[in-house]
Amino acid sequence: MKSTVEQLSPTRVRINVEVPFEELKPDFDRAYKALAKQVRIPGFRPGKAPAKLLEARLGRGAVLEQVVNDVLPSRYSEAVTTSEVKVIGQPDIEITKIEDGQELAFTAEVDVRPEIDLPSYEDIEVTVDAFSIGDEDIEEQLTSLRQRFGTLTGVERAVENGDFVSIDLAAAVDGEEVADAATSGLSHEVGSGQLIEGLDEAIIGLSAGESTDFTSTLVAGEHAGKEAVITVTVQSVKQRELPEADDEFAQLASEFDTLDELKEDLKGRVERVKKVQQAGEIRDKVLETLLEKTEVPLPEKVVQAEIDAVVHDAVHGFDHDEDKLAEALEAQGSSREEFDKDTKEAAEKSVKTQLLLDAIAEAENTQVGQEELTERILFQAQRYGLSPEQFIQQVQQAGQLGAVFADVRRGKALAGVVGKVKVTDSAGNAVDTAEMFGAPADSADETATEAAEGTE
Repeated sequence: MKSTVEQLSPTRVRINVEVPFEELKPDFDRAYKALAKQVRIPGFRPGKAPAKLLEARLGRGAVLEQVVNDVLPSRYSEAVTTSEVKVIGQPDIEITKIEDGQELAFTAEVDVRPEIDLPSYEDIEVTVDAFSIGDEDIEEQLTSLRQRFGTLTGVERAVENGDFVSIDLAAAVDGEEVADAATSGLSHEVGSGQLIEGLDEAIIGLSAGESTDFTSTLVAGEHAGKEAVITVTVQSVKQRELPEADDEFAQLASEFDTLDELKEDLKGRVERVKKVQQAGEIRDKVLETLLEKTEVPLPEKVVQAEIDAVVHDAVHGFDHDEDKLAEALEAQGSSREEFDKDTKEAAEKSVKTQLLLDAIAEAENTQVGQEELTERILFQAQRYGLSPEQFIQQVQQAGQLGAVFADVRRGKALAGVVGKVKVTDSAGNAVDTAEMFGAPADSADETATEAAEGTE
């Protein structure tokens, strides 16, 4: 077999493949065996009919078709391996010549990873927000902990922010009630903003048994995106009473004996959270700087595939009704044109990021160990509320295990770059990135793993 590669663009090649018929003898033998099992010829057991009789019965064309269908995938893969092109996406294959007994020739056009000139990491400088830990941060954590141990008590007064209420809801669009939007006895924390937009403002000041109407936009159901008149009725009002912040509470809520010890522990938690946030900002700014400094040619078909996937998911949420999607976008103050523009920009950035980080990983010979892959699987399984076994099964069924591996490798490659750049905070202090992105993550440093997430 002979193959050559034509560079059509920085991101696309044409592979020309020529296969002499003498190399196809094993393929013809397999084709005859397969066809012999499918065709009954008098005087011969299934699978035993000779090749000449099969050709006489089916015609030479049927045999050639069987051979070509079997040959193309394997010969294409062989040509890719021989030429060492780094393909991405599916090829467009065209048969250019079939000379029976002489030669089979075909071409395969496919997107490839472009050559990328990487910048010098040591020349990159980023500045991130400085952080400090004040008494208010510790008090916020302490209040949150006290709320977990609080009790709800009914009150005979109007609703205030922070109360817990039981409410009934009904909705009408153009004067007609929306059946699937009605509910009763719904529990809600006022001020949480977790239900319908405008609800919290509407019920503050109401007492048990009182109702009011307000206007909002429905976000689900057949009327999604439409403006509706919402009727809310308050059934009961409760306030949360918090336990006193003292040594007794510290003993109840933690392993500490005193409130001061508990506050010191909360201070450490706040510091870890802020370091994770700062690590995320460092990662994002380093990546943005790399993207700005690096020219990355984009494979059009790969970008289009990302766009198509996003659009498909968006339309699927509206039963594949393009008009409903447009209505929902308009209700959000957007339009289909803006949606398409944003989707394209996001897809281009996503593909560019992946190609860039893959190039860095290859240049730095970034390796991913089994333990690192397992950590990502455990993290993702927890994120989606699945057991590790369920998550792995779903990933394998979707053929995405390679994608998980690639995400881990990209995150690790980016973390390696972060360790080489100069990072200062807004107060002018140098930031020790080794503490956040250092190689061996242990129990004393939980930041590295969390900081490397989010590059997919």
